[in-house]
Amino acid sequence: GDSHSCAILDNASVMCWGRNNYGQLGDGTNTNSNTPVVVNLPAGRTATALALDGAHSCAILDDASTMCWGYNTYGGLGDGTNTHSNIPVTVSLPAGRTATAIAVGSVHSCAILDDDSTMCWGFNSYGGLGDGTGIDSNTPVAVNLPAGRTSTALALGYYHSCAILDD
Repeated sequence: GDSHSCAILDNASVMCWGRNNYGQLGDGTNTNSNTPVVVNLPAGRTATALALDGAHSCAILDDASTMCWGYNTYGGLGDGTNTHSNIPVTVSLPAGRTATAIAVGSVHSCAILDDDSTMCWGFNSYGGLGDGTGIDSNTPVAVNLPAGRTSTALALGYYHSCAILDD
């Protein structure tokens, strides 16, 4: 991340360390930590993928749910609010959909879903959500990919997003 780090351990738990002013360590506090702290994932859940940047973090869990935590002024946590969270919150993906890949930019996030669609949420003043608007969204919006194309990989920067397509 910009000023924090996280890791999935060999038991699939997640630990983070570093700056925590917006709760991006996910341990239920806003206290910086120079040693790893356990992320408060739901009971019995483990992580299969992690993405972090700026001041928020996201994970895909072993039950295929997606959660984010930390900075949320522009909706980068994707939970339908603009409230920072120092514990993981569930991303409001469309009903029945799960994420297969996730990427995080400074103030926005994107995911490839199990139906091969791509969705993004958060800051969008410069078009980083790829939905053709400049409107921030605190819930996932569909990326306008070329007709018949799907994403196979994502990379996000400060205000922009990129995808490798299936062709």
